Amino acid sequence: MSKVKKQEKKSIFFIEDEVGITVPLKALLEDMGFFVEIIPRINSKLLNTIANKKPDLIFLDILLAGEDGRVFCRHLKENRETKMIPVVMMSAYPNAKESALKAGADQFIEKPFSVHELLEKVDYYLSSSNF
Repeated sequence: MSKVKKQEKKSIFFIEDEVGITVPLKALLEDMGFFVEIIPRINSKLLNTIANKKPDLIFLDILLAGEDGRVFCRHLKENRETKMIPVVMMSAYPNAKESALKAGADQFIEKPFSVHELLEKVDYYLSSSNF
């Protein structure tokens, strides 16, 4: 059971191009009281969008429509406006964990992952007991 309190309106961004993953997760997390934004690809304005909106947590796929999420993660972690936002990188390639962490990701989750695994990450970063 999730420890995150429903009344908190925390925001979670999924930078992921697989709709089959994001649509059910968006519904689940919104039912839990989160604001969820799905971003299907990396573009030149995304870093500024994240800096302005300052989500509480980002789930970032390593490979998105030809873009490398690790490069984007480095940009997030080098930018003073976004470096404190936790980033959980995701990939179907288990060998990608090391490169994700080297790119600055706070954690890694292997696809396919269970809802329980995802909620553990959400709890870890967004539970009020961690502040």
